[in-house]
Amino acid sequence: MLTRRSLLTHGLGAGLSLGLPPLARAAGIPDIDVTFLVINDVHACRIGDGLSPNCQDEGKTDANLLRHIRALNNIHRQTWPGEIDGKATGFALSGERIARPQGVIVCGDVTDDGGGQMAEVAEGSQLLQFSHRYQQGPGPDRIHFPVYVGLGNHDLDQDGRPPQVDWYRDELRDYVQMNHKPSVFFKPVVPVDNYDEASDNYSWNWGGLHLIQAQRYGGDSTRGTASSLDWMKRDLAAYAKDGRPVVIFQHYGWDSFSRERWDPEKSTFTIEGSGAPHWWGESERQQLLATLEGYNVIGIFHGHEHDTPATYKAGGIDVFKARAAFMGGFGLVRIKGNTMDVAIGDATDGVGGVTFTTAFTKRFG
Repeated sequence: MLTRRSLLTHGLGAGLSLGLPPLARAAGIPDIDVTFLVINDVHACRIGDGLSPNCQDEGKTDANLLRHIRALNNIHRQTWPGEIDGKATGFALSGERIARPQGVIVCGDVTDDGGGQMAEVAEGSQLLQFSHRYQQGPGPDRIHFPVYVGLGNHDLDQDGRPPQVDWYRDELRDYVQMNHKPSVFFKPVVPVDNYDEASDNYSWNWGGLHLIQAQRYGGDSTRGTASSLDWMKRDLAAYAKDGRPVVIFQHYGWDSFSRERWDPEKSTFTIEGSGAPHWWGESERQQLLATLEGYNVIGIFHGHEHDTPATYKAGGIDVFKARAAFMGGFGLVRIKGNTMDVAIGDATDGVGGVTFTTAFTKRFG
Protein backbone atom coordinates (compact mmCIF):
# COMPACT_ATOMS: atom_id res chain seq x y z
CA MET A 1 0.00 0.00 0.00
CA LEU A 2 1.31 3.46 -0.88
CA THR A 3 1.10 5.61 2.22
CA ARG A 4 2.11 9.11 3.21
CA ARG A 5 4.98 7.58 5.15
CA SER A 6 6.30 5.59 2.20
CA LEU A 7 6.21 8.71 0.04
CA LEU A 8 8.18 10.58 2.66
CA THR A 9 10.66 7.75 3.02
CA HIS A 10 11.36 7.26 -0.68
CA GLY A 11 10.40 10.60 -2.16
CA LEU A 12 10.42 14.24 -1.18
CA GLY A 13 10.73 13.67 2.56
CA ALA A 14 13.95 11.69 2.14
CA GLY A 15 15.52 14.71 0.54
CA LEU A 16 14.17 17.08 3.16
CA SER A 17 15.61 15.05 6.00
CA LEU A 18 19.10 15.68 4.60
CA GLY A 19 18.73 19.43 4.97
CA LEU A 20 20.86 19.95 8.05
CA PRO A 21 22.22 23.39 8.92
CA PRO A 22 25.96 23.86 8.53
CA LEU A 23 28.17 23.04 11.46
CA ALA A 24 29.58 26.12 13.16
CA ARG A 25 31.62 25.45 16.29
CA ALA A 26 34.56 27.83 15.90
CA ALA A 27 33.67 29.63 19.10
CA GLY A 28 33.56 26.38 21.12
CA ILE A 29 30.68 24.73 22.91
CA PRO A 30 28.21 27.27 24.33
CA ASP A 31 27.69 27.40 28.09
CA ILE A 32 25.06 25.07 29.56
CA ASP A 33 22.73 25.88 32.44
CA VAL A 34 19.42 24.17 31.66
CA THR A 35 16.55 23.00 33.86
CA PHE A 36 13.75 20.93 32.32
CA LEU A 37 11.05 18.38 33.12
CA VAL A 38 10.54 14.91 31.61
CA ILE A 39 7.24 13.04 31.74
CA ASN A 40 5.85 9.84 30.24
CA ASP A 41 2.60 7.93 29.85
CA VAL A 42 -0.01 10.66 30.11
CA HIS A 43 -2.73 8.32 28.73
CA ALA A 44 -5.37 10.96 28.07
CA CYS A 45 -8.46 8.76 28.11
CA ARG A 46 -11.53 10.82 27.27
CA ILE A 47 -14.06 9.35 24.83
CA GLY A 48 -17.02 11.67 24.22
CA ASP A 49 -18.28 12.75 27.63
CA GLY A 50 -16.76 9.73 29.38
CA LEU A 51 -13.64 7.57 29.47
CA SER A 52 -12.39 4.54 27.59
CA PRO A 53 -13.10 1.18 29.28
CA ASN A 54 -11.09 0.57 32.49
CA CYS A 55 -9.58 4.07 32.54
CA GLN A 56 -11.48 5.14 35.66
CA ASP A 57 -10.28 2.08 37.58
CA GLU A 58 -6.70 2.59 36.38
CA GLY A 59 -6.64 6.24 37.43
CA LYS A 60 -6.38 7.64 33.90
CA THR A 61 -8.67 10.53 34.73
CA ASP A 62 -8.68 14.22 33.90
CA ALA A 63 -8.60 14.98 37.64
CA ASN A 64 -5.28 13.15 37.94
CA LEU A 65 -3.86 14.96 34.90
CA LEU A 66 -4.85 18.29 36.44
CA ARG A 67 -3.12 17.31 39.69
CA HIS A 68 -0.01 16.46 37.64
CA ILE A 69 -0.09 19.73 35.68
CA ARG A 70 -0.42 21.83 38.81
CA ALA A 71 2.63 20.10 40.32
CA LEU A 72 4.68 20.74 37.18
CA ASN A 73 3.58 24.37 36.98
CA ASN A 74 4.56 24.89 40.62
CA ILE A 75 7.97 23.18 40.39
CA HIS A 76 10.00 26.41 40.22
CA ARG A 77 8.49 27.43 43.56
CA GLN A 78 9.95 24.29 45.15
CA THR A 79 13.54 23.71 46.30
CA TRP A 80 16.03 21.05 45.30
CA PRO A 81 15.84 18.30 47.94
CA GLY A 82 18.84 17.90 50.23
CA GLU A 83 17.68 14.47 51.42
CA ILE A 84 15.39 11.72 50.15
CA ASP A 85 14.45 8.96 52.61
CA GLY A 86 17.18 10.12 54.95
CA LYS A 87 19.96 9.95 52.35
CA ALA A 88 21.79 13.03 51.10
CA THR A 89 21.04 13.73 47.44
CA GLY A 90 24.37 15.35 46.66
CA PHE A 91 22.70 18.02 44.53
CA ALA A 92 24.79 21.16 44.14
CA LEU A 93 21.69 23.30 44.70
CA SER A 94 20.25 21.36 47.66
CA GLY A 95 17.84 23.62 49.51
CA GLU A 96 17.88 26.29 46.77
CA ARG A 97 14.97 27.33 44.56
CA ILE A 98 14.44 25.31 41.38
CA ALA A 99 14.83 27.39 38.22
CA ARG A 100 11.88 27.85 35.88
CA PRO A 101 11.96 24.87 33.45
CA GLN A 102 12.79 25.60 29.83
CA GLY A 103 10.40 22.89 28.70
CA VAL A 104 8.59 19.62 29.35
CA ILE A 105 9.64 16.61 27.27
CA VAL A 106 7.15 13.76 26.80
CA CYS A 107 8.38 10.17 26.43
CA GLY A 108 5.35 8.68 24.72
CA ASP A 109 1.79 7.47 25.24
CA VAL A 110 0.15 10.88 25.22
CA THR A 111 -3.19 9.11 24.62
CA ASP A 112 -4.60 5.81 25.80
CA ASP A 113 -6.08 4.51 22.57
CA GLY A 114 -4.81 5.91 19.28
CA GLY A 115 -5.78 9.49 20.06
CA GLY A 116 -9.35 8.53 20.93
CA GLN A 117 -10.63 6.18 18.26
CA MET A 118 -13.85 6.95 16.46
CA ALA A 119 -15.74 5.02 13.81
CA GLU A 120 -15.46 7.90 11.36
CA VAL A 121 -12.50 10.13 10.58
CA ALA A 122 -12.68 12.99 13.10
CA GLU A 123 -10.50 14.70 15.66
CA GLY A 124 -9.66 12.20 18.39
CA SER A 125 -11.12 13.20 21.76
CA GLN A 126 -8.08 11.92 23.65
CA LEU A 127 -5.69 13.95 21.54
CA LEU A 128 -7.92 16.96 22.09
CA GLN A 129 -7.83 16.33 25.84
CA PHE A 130 -4.03 16.06 25.76
CA SER A 131 -3.72 19.33 23.83
CA HIS A 132 -6.03 21.11 26.30
CA ARG A 133 -3.78 20.06 29.16
CA TYR A 134 -0.24 19.62 27.80
CA GLN A 135 0.11 22.38 25.23
CA GLN A 136 1.51 25.55 26.77
CA GLY A 137 -1.16 28.04 27.78
CA PRO A 138 -2.41 30.26 30.62
CA GLY A 139 -4.45 29.34 33.67
CA PRO A 140 -4.30 26.53 36.24
CA ASP A 141 -5.52 23.79 33.88
CA ARG A 142 -2.77 23.96 31.25
CA ILE A 143 0.97 23.46 31.32
CA HIS A 144 2.89 26.75 31.51
CA PHE A 145 6.05 25.63 29.69
CA PRO A 146 6.87 24.61 26.09
CA VAL A 147 6.06 20.91 25.54
CA TYR A 148 8.15 18.61 23.30
CA VAL A 149 5.79 15.82 22.21
CA GLY A 150 6.82 12.17 21.87
CA LEU A 151 4.57 9.25 20.92
CA GLY A 152 4.37 5.67 22.22
CA ASN A 153 2.75 2.37 21.38
CA HIS A 154 -0.67 3.46 22.67
CA ASP A 155 -0.57 6.36 20.21
CA LEU A 156 0.75 4.50 17.16
CA ASP A 157 -0.33 0.84 17.30
CA GLN A 158 -4.03 1.22 16.49
CA ASP A 159 -5.29 0.43 12.99
CA GLY A 160 -8.24 2.17 11.39
CA ARG A 161 -10.83 0.56 9.17
CA PRO A 162 -9.50 -0.45 5.73
CA PRO A 163 -8.56 1.21 3.52
CA GLN A 164 -7.76 4.05 5.96
CA VAL A 165 -5.71 1.90 8.30
CA ASP A 166 -3.20 4.66 9.11
CA TRP A 167 -5.44 7.58 9.95
CA TYR A 168 -5.15 7.24 13.72
CA ARG A 169 -1.37 7.23 13.46
CA ASP A 170 -1.34 10.05 10.94
CA GLU A 171 -3.45 12.20 13.26
CA LEU A 172 -0.92 11.79 16.10
CA ARG A 173 2.06 12.30 13.80
CA ASP A 174 0.46 15.37 12.28
CA TYR A 175 0.08 16.76 15.81
CA VAL A 176 3.81 16.29 16.40
CA GLN A 177 4.59 18.03 13.11
CA MET A 178 2.20 20.89 13.85
CA ASN A 179 3.94 21.45 17.16
CA HIS A 180 7.57 21.11 16.06
CA LYS A 181 8.35 20.92 12.33
CA PRO A 182 9.90 24.11 10.92
CA SER A 183 8.23 25.37 7.75
CA VAL A 184 8.57 28.26 5.32
CA PHE A 185 4.81 28.82 5.51
CA PHE A 186 3.91 27.88 9.09
CA LYS A 187 5.49 28.58 12.47
CA PRO A 188 5.13 25.56 14.76
CA VAL A 189 4.09 25.91 18.38
CA VAL A 190 7.53 24.83 19.66
CA PRO A 191 10.05 25.09 16.79
CA VAL A 192 12.99 22.68 16.76
CA ASP A 193 16.31 22.77 14.94
CA ASN A 194 16.12 19.54 12.91
CA TYR A 195 13.07 17.47 11.98
CA ASP A 196 12.99 14.14 10.15
CA GLU A 197 9.68 13.95 8.32
CA ALA A 198 9.96 10.22 7.61
CA SER A 199 10.23 9.20 11.29
CA ASP A 200 9.05 12.33 13.15
CA ASN A 201 12.24 12.23 15.19
CA TYR A 202 13.54 15.71 15.89
CA SER A 203 16.29 17.52 17.75
CA TRP A 204 16.97 20.91 19.28
CA ASN A 205 19.65 22.70 21.29
CA TRP A 206 19.58 24.52 24.61
CA GLY A 207 22.90 26.32 24.67
CA GLY A 208 25.59 23.67 24.42
CA LEU A 209 23.17 20.81 25.18
CA HIS A 210 21.82 18.74 22.26
CA LEU A 211 18.50 16.89 22.73
CA ILE A 212 16.84 14.27 20.49
CA GLN A 213 13.21 13.09 20.60
CA ALA A 214 13.12 9.54 19.15
CA GLN A 215 9.37 8.78 19.54
CA ARG A 216 8.71 5.05 20.26
CA TYR A 217 12.43 4.32 19.89
CA GLY A 218 15.33 5.39 17.73
CA GLY A 219 15.29 3.14 14.66
CA ASP A 220 11.58 2.23 14.80
CA SER A 221 10.54 1.05 11.32
CA THR A 222 7.10 -0.36 12.11
CA ARG A 223 3.56 0.96 11.62
CA GLY A 224 4.38 2.91 8.47
CA THR A 225 7.34 4.86 9.79
CA ALA A 226 10.93 4.82 8.55
CA SER A 227 13.99 4.09 10.65
CA SER A 228 15.55 7.26 12.00
CA LEU A 229 19.04 5.85 12.53
CA ASP A 230 20.58 7.33 9.36
CA TRP A 231 18.97 10.68 10.19
CA MET A 232 20.25 10.39 13.76
CA LYS A 233 23.80 9.71 12.54
CA ARG A 234 23.70 12.85 10.41
CA ASP A 235 22.13 14.86 13.22
CA LEU A 236 24.78 13.83 15.73
CA ALA A 237 27.57 14.47 13.23
CA ALA A 238 26.18 17.95 12.54
CA TYR A 239 25.48 19.02 16.11
CA ALA A 240 27.48 16.90 18.55
CA LYS A 241 30.80 15.82 17.04
CA ASP A 242 32.53 18.49 19.13
CA GLY A 243 31.84 16.43 22.28
CA ARG A 244 28.93 18.43 23.66
CA PRO A 245 26.51 16.48 25.90
CA VAL A 246 23.52 14.76 24.28
CA VAL A 247 20.27 13.58 25.86
CA ILE A 248 17.87 11.12 24.17
CA PHE A 249 14.13 10.73 24.82
CA GLN A 250 11.96 7.81 23.68
CA HIS A 251 9.16 5.56 24.88
CA TYR A 252 10.73 2.09 25.19
CA GLY A 253 13.60 1.39 27.56
CA TRP A 254 15.92 -1.39 28.67
CA ASP A 255 13.85 -2.32 31.74
CA SER A 256 12.33 -5.78 32.10
CA PHE A 257 8.91 -4.75 30.77
CA SER A 258 10.37 -3.18 27.63
CA ARG A 259 12.50 -6.31 26.99
CA GLU A 260 9.70 -8.89 27.22
CA ARG A 261 9.54 -11.72 24.67
CA TRP A 262 6.88 -14.31 23.90
CA ASP A 263 7.03 -17.20 26.38
CA PRO A 264 5.51 -20.31 24.74
CA GLU A 265 5.40 -22.21 28.03
CA LYS A 266 3.36 -19.51 29.77
CA SER A 267 1.48 -18.35 26.64
CA THR A 268 2.26 -14.73 27.41
CA PHE A 269 5.14 -12.26 27.20
CA THR A 270 7.75 -12.48 29.95
CA ILE A 271 11.33 -11.37 30.49
CA GLU A 272 12.32 -15.06 30.34
CA GLY A 273 10.55 -15.61 27.01
CA SER A 274 12.49 -16.86 23.98
CA GLY A 275 10.08 -15.90 21.19
CA ALA A 276 9.31 -12.69 19.34
CA PRO A 277 9.83 -9.46 21.26
CA HIS A 278 6.74 -7.78 22.67
CA TRP A 279 7.96 -4.23 22.09
CA TRP A 280 11.45 -4.01 20.59
CA GLY A 281 14.19 -6.59 20.15
CA GLU A 282 17.80 -6.94 21.21
CA SER A 283 19.09 -6.22 17.70
CA GLU A 284 17.13 -2.96 17.64
CA ARG A 285 18.50 -1.95 21.02
CA GLN A 286 22.06 -2.71 19.91
CA GLN A 287 21.64 -0.78 16.65
CA LEU A 288 20.52 2.30 18.57
CA LEU A 289 23.42 2.05 21.02
CA ALA A 290 25.84 1.60 18.10
CA THR A 291 24.44 4.78 16.50
CA LEU A 292 25.12 6.70 19.72
CA GLU A 293 28.61 5.29 20.18
CA GLY A 294 31.37 7.87 20.09
CA TYR A 295 29.14 10.74 21.20
CA ASN A 296 28.82 12.24 24.67
CA VAL A 297 25.37 10.83 25.46
CA ILE A 298 24.86 11.63 29.14
CA GLY A 299 21.36 10.22 29.54
CA ILE A 300 18.41 8.42 27.96
CA PHE A 301 14.91 9.04 29.33
CA HIS A 302 11.98 6.71 28.59
CA GLY A 303 8.55 5.63 29.76
CA HIS A 304 6.30 2.62 28.99
CA GLU A 305 6.38 0.96 32.43
CA HIS A 306 4.05 2.90 34.72
CA ASP A 307 4.65 2.00 38.33
CA THR A 308 8.34 2.23 39.20
CA PRO A 309 10.81 5.13 39.06
CA ALA A 310 14.16 3.88 37.85
CA THR A 311 17.78 4.81 37.21
CA TYR A 312 20.07 2.26 35.58
CA LYS A 313 22.58 1.83 32.74
CA ALA A 314 22.32 0.51 29.18
CA GLY A 315 25.49 0.13 27.13
CA GLY A 316 27.29 2.32 29.65
CA ILE A 317 24.72 5.14 29.32
CA ASP A 318 22.68 6.33 32.30
CA VAL A 319 18.95 5.69 31.80
CA PHE A 320 16.04 7.26 33.69
CA LYS A 321 12.30 6.66 34.01
CA ALA A 322 9.63 8.31 36.15
CA ARG A 323 6.26 6.86 37.05
CA ALA A 324 3.40 7.46 34.63
CA ALA A 325 2.15 11.04 34.41
CA PHE A 326 -1.43 10.00 35.22
CA MET A 327 0.02 8.58 38.45
CA GLY A 328 1.76 11.90 39.13
CA GLY A 329 5.27 10.99 37.98
CA PHE A 330 7.90 13.33 36.53
CA GLY A 331 11.65 13.81 36.27
CA LEU A 332 13.34 17.12 37.09
CA VAL A 333 16.70 17.63 35.37
CA ARG A 334 19.38 20.31 35.69
CA ILE A 335 22.48 20.26 33.53
CA LYS A 336 25.07 22.93 34.26
CA GLY A 337 28.59 22.81 32.89
CA ASN A 338 29.63 19.19 33.26
CA THR A 339 27.20 18.31 36.08
CA MET A 340 23.85 16.54 35.69
CA ASP A 341 21.28 16.33 38.52
CA VAL A 342 18.09 14.29 38.18
CA ALA A 343 15.32 14.25 40.80
CA ILE A 344 12.42 11.89 40.12
CA GLY A 345 9.18 12.57 41.95
CA ASP A 346 5.40 12.54 42.10
CA ALA A 347 2.58 15.04 42.43
CA THR A 348 1.03 14.70 45.88
CA ASP A 349 -2.06 16.89 45.89
CA GLY A 350 -4.18 19.20 43.79
CA VAL A 351 -2.39 22.43 44.68
CA GLY A 352 1.12 21.82 43.36
CA GLY A 353 2.71 19.68 46.06
CA VAL A 354 5.42 17.15 45.16
CA THR A 355 7.38 14.35 46.80
CA PHE A 356 10.81 13.41 45.48
CA THR A 357 11.60 9.69 45.51
CA THR A 358 14.87 9.26 43.60
CA ALA A 359 18.08 11.29 43.31
CA PHE A 360 20.90 10.98 40.78
CA THR A 361 23.90 13.25 40.26
CA LYS A 362 27.08 12.93 38.22
CA ARG A 363 29.91 14.81 36.58
CA PHE A 364 30.58 13.99 32.95
CA GLY A 365 33.44 14.57 30.52
